[in-house]
Amino acid sequence: MMRESTIQTIADACLTARHVVVVTGAGLSAESGLSTFRGPREALWSRYDPMRLATPEAFEQDPALVTRWYDWRRQAGLQARPNAGHLALVCLERIVTASGVGFTLLTQNVDRLHHRAGSVNVYELHGSIHEWRCTVTGQSFEPPPQPFQEFPPRSPFDPRGRLRPAVVWFGEPLPAEVLRVAAEAMESCDVFFSIGTSSVVYPAAGFAEQVIARGGLTIEVNPNETPISGRVNHAARESSGSWLPRLIAHISL
Repeated sequence: MMRESTIQTIADACLTARHVVVVTGAGLSAESGLSTFRGPREALWSRYDPMRLATPEAFEQDPALVTRWYDWRRQAGLQARPNAGHLALVCLERIVTASGVGFTLLTQNVDRLHHRAGSVNVYELHGSIHEWRCTVTGQSFEPPPQPFQEFPPRSPFDPRGRLRPAVVWFGEPLPAEVLRVAAEAMESCDVFFSIGTSSVVYPAAGFAEQVIARGGLTIEVNPNETPISGRVNHAARESSGSWLPRLIAHISL
């Protein structure tokens, strides 16, 4: 467990930084009961083949299978609730921005739990499972919470279209606007948090290295080691729901 003096050092740095950037991954939402993608046998990609479910080719080959799977995940996300880690990040954003520090939250998660918790300056690197997009017009919307009745669902925008989840599949580019925001945030970032991410999916996996190269402060919060664990300044081998409230307690002293 990380020493309290170390957490205090990190807390002080957050209040004097130019820009705090946080990157979150599936490990954060796991504490809300949602499965991660990599790791133990319970992880999604250890139980399901991503090439059959998370590529444009998979959707073209079997749109019913793909949309059923994503609607199942959408329903699980709707039933989940933000956990202590999500709520602590809301507090972190409020405290540092009140001190005039920039704050950007970049999430790899598609569950929108950050939004529901109350985070404001949050950007979805991989899209959202709660928005669905027309295959003909490209228009997207958030469907009602009830499960879909047909697969793939019909598009409300064009009778020729079907709906697909507005997530980034393997082989697809990340949203250009989100990448622009991320690039701008990283230019001024001097305190960086990697929380609950495996740090193997780019470009998010490379953000920490950018801050390290500039001599900024880097912190990883993850019960498991990752490729950046030996590179960051501080690694908390704890759950985000445990460690982040401790950080907030030190900032609020």
